[in-house]
Amino acid sequence: MPGIKTEVPMTNSVLSPDQLETLRLQFEKDGYLILRQFAPMSLVEGMKQAAFDDLRNRREPLEYEADVQYPGSPESRNSEGGKTIRRLRQALSRDPVFRQWVCWPPLVKLLQTLLGTPVFCPLAHHNCVMTKNPRFSSDTGWHRDLRFWRFIQPELISVWTALDREHLQNGCLHVLPGSHRMQFTEDQLDERLFLDPDLPQNQALLKTSVAAELQAGDVLLFHAQTFHQATRNYTDKTKYSPVFTFHGPQNSPVPGSRSAEYPELILPVQD
Repeated sequence: MPGIKTEVPMTNSVLSPDQLETLRLQFEKDGYLILRQFAPMSLVEGMKQAAFDDLRNRREPLEYEADVQYPGSPESRNSEGGKTIRRLRQALSRDPVFRQWVCWPPLVKLLQTLLGTPVFCPLAHHNCVMTKNPRFSSDTGWHRDLRFWRFIQPELISVWTALDREHLQNGCLHVLPGSHRMQFTEDQLDERLFLDPDLPQNQALLKTSVAAELQAGDVLLFHAQTFHQATRNYTDKTKYSPVFTFHGPQNSPVPGSRSAEYPELILPVQD
């Protein structure tokens, strides 16, 4: 779709029907959107404070870097850095500010445009604050979120919100534009379903990657089939990034799967 940019500067978070349609076409083509200064700063600051407090107090439920065993992860919870927290799970149960953000009318309106009405927010996946800490954070390889999720259709969208600056040095996300529409063979992936960066057939694609460098209030939306990755945090400051995922009315978790383990939040419909 020539002439459509995937980065959108926001001067007004209330999007017109024409703007919404442009964003829909953009997302359909590239599998991601970056909305500059989209999230209200009052909610950004509230989420940042809630995340800071829960990280400091080590409030459960938590995931530790040692749990994932990615490059850079401590060997175990008992080794040096083994109690480094990777994510604050179940964010929507932590503080009302996270629900305020998920239900914020301009965000819901955009999600309705992309997914249909009403929009559902699964509580079993994402629904967390990623806390990328200095020293013992890890590298996450190129992957699709659907590698371990089980839904009837692959049409889900994740919303990643920057609470502070996200850049190459502190492990911002990278995305592969258009990869949500591509087919991949099993031999292009490793045993953990990460895209193998050493294969010649993958290397040309990896050269198209885009670094999603963000400022506080910027929002990244990406399709559940869009390949993305991030490095560890090389700075001395923790990075906080709430992330939630959504689907429309024609989709649902596969019964009996981990994706159906928790109920789903139905977002208030925006006319």
